Amino acid sequence: MSVLEHKLNAEQKSASDMIQYVTVVIGGQLFGLPISQVHDVFVPESVTRVPMSAPEVQGVLNLRGRIVTAINMRRRLHLPPLKEGQMMAVGIEYKQESYGLVIDTVGEVLTLSSASAEPNPSNLDRRWAEISGGVHRLDGRLMVILDVDRLLGSMFTEPMAAA
Repeated sequence: MSVLEHKLNAEQKSASDMIQYVTVVIGGQLFGLPISQVHDVFVPESVTRVPMSAPEVQGVLNLRGRIVTAINMRRRLHLPPLKEGQMMAVGIEYKQESYGLVIDTVGEVLTLSSASAEPNPSNLDRRWAEISGGVHRLDGRLMVILDVDRLLGSMFTEPMAAA
């Protein structure tokens, strides 16, 4: 293998080891969603409540002709409601259904090495650990990687508590 072929091979490998994340903030904590799972970032206009739905389900909304289930991430993480202001949402797909994760703010897109991801620290808040696929340490700040399977899977597979 020539030096040029070796260098190109190394560049391709390093590019494939990079993951892009859409960053969001919920309750002051930085979270990252793999960009491959994000379809939209939008401002929810009108959310219709759904009677007898899980507390985390804020309701449903129409996003360009599609019915989307809005998940209030503050409720999901047992955080106090956000004071009045504009809601933001990140659109994702899970098991052929569309969801809008209602969050505080959307940040930037970060490209990080998959090798820099770490398992959840033992002292990570239990609420975050339940939905986390690991963490990245960023200049004195911890970014929790949102794991969509853990986030939505437990919501729709756990039996509902008796009222």
